[in-house]
Amino acid sequence: MKLIIGILFVVVAIFASVALIPPYWANYQFEDAIKTEALMATNSTKTEDAIRESVYKRARDFDIPLDKEKIKVQHVGQNGTGSVTIEAPYAVTVNIPGYPITLNFDPMTTNKGVF
Repeated sequence: MKLIIGILFVVVAIFASVALIPPYWANYQFEDAIKTEALMATNSTKTEDAIRESVYKRARDFDIPLDKEKIKVQHVGQNGTGSVTIEAPYAVTVNIPGYPITLNFDPMTTNKGVF
């Protein structure tokens, strides 16, 4: 009996992992992408709308359900003299049979210029 419960526990854990790991991995990659975007935008003359569009495209690359209107970009200064802050909150629902889970992610980054 203990063996059956142990095997059942392992199967459930594997199934849950298969369902939960992809959204966390996509969020990790997306956070890295917006950090890179903030770094590059700090040293350029990109507008806030252009940065927002770039972030939105990266979210689509990772199949992240992000509304463009929820992306907040603040670009102060230009050419390395200011800062860029990007916030892009979103939620993903993972359907584990009998137990749907909503995962809330709040990726955010700020990059300050060198001057």
